[in-house]
Amino acid sequence: MQRRTLLKTLAVAPAAAITGQVATHDPDGHGRGPALSPILTTEADWQSVAHALGRTGTLNSGTVYRVGFPRRDLAVTSYGIHVAAGLSLGSYAAFASYRDGKAMAMGDLVVTETELTAVTDALHAHEIDQTAIHKHLLAHDPDLWWTHFHAVGKAVNIAQGVRVALDYTTTPPPAPPTPPRPIDLDTAGIDAALGTVGKNDGGIYKFTFALIETIVVHGRVAPPSMGVITALNFQPIGDQKAAINGDFAMTTDEVQDVIVALRAGGIQIVELHNHSLDDRPRLFYMHFWAVADGVSLAQTLAQAVHATRVRPA
Repeated sequence: MQRRTLLKTLAVAPAAAITGQVATHDPDGHGRGPALSPILTTEADWQSVAHALGRTGTLNSGTVYRVGFPRRDLAVTSYGIHVAAGLSLGSYAAFASYRDGKAMAMGDLVVTETELTAVTDALHAHEIDQTAIHKHLLAHDPDLWWTHFHAVGKAVNIAQGVRVALDYTTTPPPAPPTPPRPIDLDTAGIDAALGTVGKNDGGIYKFTFALIETIVVHGRVAPPSMGVITALNFQPIGDQKAAINGDFAMTTDEVQDVIVALRAGGIQIVELHNHSLDDRPRLFYMHFWAVADGVSLAQTLAQAVHATRVRPA
């Protein structure tokens, strides 16, 4: 297979307006009509969801209500590195409402191996589909799994089902916000390599990139904050070094170029998989891991980002 030449500069496209976008794909997933776009909502519209989940979320761009469930209760190591919850242990549920009166929910739950079966049964008992069960880390202890889910229906009913699944885990209640810890990394050098400015999220330096294409999942437009993104996370471990973990979102033709770019810089491939059972265009996601100088890692990650059609989110 001939590899596409990697771009040397990061292509930045203006953000497309999500509300009102229509893709050529119908709600039953057979490609015969327009997709449904999410409608604008307010924080008040999601209070029943927040109550059902026992946690308050964040409304993104007026369309996606996203609630996080970080697994701060777990003491996880990978290759001897203590993995912070913000690096790769962030369960979440994201909701959007559509003009047919239904909501779509997508998310990812971090579960221990002993929790997985009960979580699986709880999701299915509440008519929530599982769309992936996979790993984000290699050589980690304890054994963890990440399970993606998808549902369409009444938002509060979906939230209640997710809450039942969470209650089969030891996921802790929300913690009060605290000031982010200083980042012991050359953030200016990392920003320069990736062509955008990262965010200090609880001591983890994070970047997100959204696909330029409109993404349709089961006939509904899925905005980036539903989880349809490339996420690059840097955890400082001292001496300007970082442990990196995250997720590349890629169309089919981009997968091999991203693998080649990551491996050229010594970054390990952890998992190649899908998040959805019916998405257009068909997307694959790739988790990765490495420990090295933060700027050097960012330069390698940038080459992989350049091999995809994305914009900073």
